[in-house]
Amino acid sequence: MKFEITPGVDWVGKIDWELRKFHGEEYSTHRGSSYNAYLVRDEKTALIDTVWSPFAKEFVNNLDKEIDLNQIDYVIANHAEMDHSGALPLLMHRIPDKPVYCTANGLKSLKGHYHKDWNFQVVKTGDKLSLGKKELIFVEAMMLHWPDSMMEYLTGDAILFSNDAFGQHIATEHMFNDLVDQSELFEEATKYYANILTPFSPLVTKKINEVVAFNLPVNFICPSHGVIWRDNPLQIAQKYLQWAADYQENQISIIYDTMWDGTRMLAEHIARGIKQADDKVTVKLFNISRRDINDVVTEVFKSKAILLGSPTINKGILNAMSALIEMITGLKFKKKKAAAFGCYGWSGESVKILTDHLSKAGFEMIGDGFKAMWQPGDEALAQALAFGKDFAGKV
Repeated sequence: MKFEITPGVDWVGKIDWELRKFHGEEYSTHRGSSYNAYLVRDEKTALIDTVWSPFAKEFVNNLDKEIDLNQIDYVIANHAEMDHSGALPLLMHRIPDKPVYCTANGLKSLKGHYHKDWNFQVVKTGDKLSLGKKELIFVEAMMLHWPDSMMEYLTGDAILFSNDAFGQHIATEHMFNDLVDQSELFEEATKYYANILTPFSPLVTKKINEVVAFNLPVNFICPSHGVIWRDNPLQIAQKYLQWAADYQENQISIIYDTMWDGTRMLAEHIARGIKQADDKVTVKLFNISRRDINDVVTEVFKSKAILLGSPTINKGILNAMSALIEMITGLKFKKKKAAAFGCYGWSGESVKILTDHLSKAGFEMIGDGFKAMWQPGDEALAQALAFGKDFAGKV
C-alpha cells in the first residue's frame, strides 16, 4: 500500500491493524498502529525510514514494485529502534552501496543492532542533502525519544518528517489528521506523549522552539506512527508545548489495588469526600489490577494530584501497584501532589511504602497518608471521607 502526500512524496509504510502491545509488552496499542516510511522523489530519490522487522519482506517487495530499488539514491535512518529500521538489513542487502544518513548516535545504534558496515553518512543539525530542486535539512532531536533521533525538513513542499515526535498509535485507512475521529486522535496523541516523551519535556520545549526559530513554513508533519498532520499541522506542536509545561488538568485520580475490597471501599469514600469539598474537580478511580497501565499513566499525566492505595501484603504492596510506581518514577512527573492510603491486618507498611515511593518520584506529599485496620467499618469509612475532604482542601 502507498498513497501520495503531495506530488513527489509518498507514504510507503505499513499499517498494523492487529498490534495490541508495543515495546515488548510495555505499551498498549488498543487501536493498532502504523510504521510510516516515506519516499521522496526529485532529481534524486530518498527513502526516509523503513518498517518493523516482521514486515521487512513485505515492505521491500512492495517498495520494489513502486520503484526500482537501485533508483533510491539515499536511505535515511531517523532512529535505530527496530520499528523504524527493521527492514534495513533486507533493503541494504539489495542495495548495499547506497548511503545511509543518520546521526553520530544513530551510527552507534545501527551498528549495535545490525553489526553491519553500511555506507554510513553522519549528519548534524543544519546539514543539507540536495535532491535537485528541493533539499532535505537535517535536525537532530536527541532524546525525542532516543539519543539517535533525527528529523528532516523538505524545502519546497514544507514537510517536517518528525520521526517519533508528534505521532500516535492508530491504525486507520484515513492517514490524515482531518479525516479521523478527533477525540480518538488526541486521546492517542496524549497517551503517546504521557507514556513516552514526558521525561524529556524540557528537551521537547527546547527542540520545538529551535525548529520554530528557523521561521520555515510547515504544510505537513509526517511522524513515524499514526496519521499525518496536514490540517493546521502545527497544532500538535502547540499541544506538545502545553504538555511539556508540567501539564495538568483540574483532575484528581485515585488508583488502588485491593484484596478483599477494603482498600476499594476506602478509595470510594475518599473520592466522595473530595467531591463534597470541591464539586468542580474531576475525580477518577482506577483499580490498577483491572485497568491498562498505560491508560492509567495517561490519567496521572492529566491529574494535578493522585492518591495511591494498596493493602499490606508480606510487609509490602500488591504487584500491580509496584509496576505502576516503577513507571511513574521513570516518567518524572513534575508539580503534582499525592497521598497514600490502604488497609492492613497485621503490620500495615503499605501506606509508608507508597508515600516513600511517591516522594522519591517527585510528587509533593500531602500528609502521611491514611490507613485502616481490617475491613473498614463505619468509623473508618467516615475517616476516609474526611481524609478526602482534607486532601481536596490542600490540593
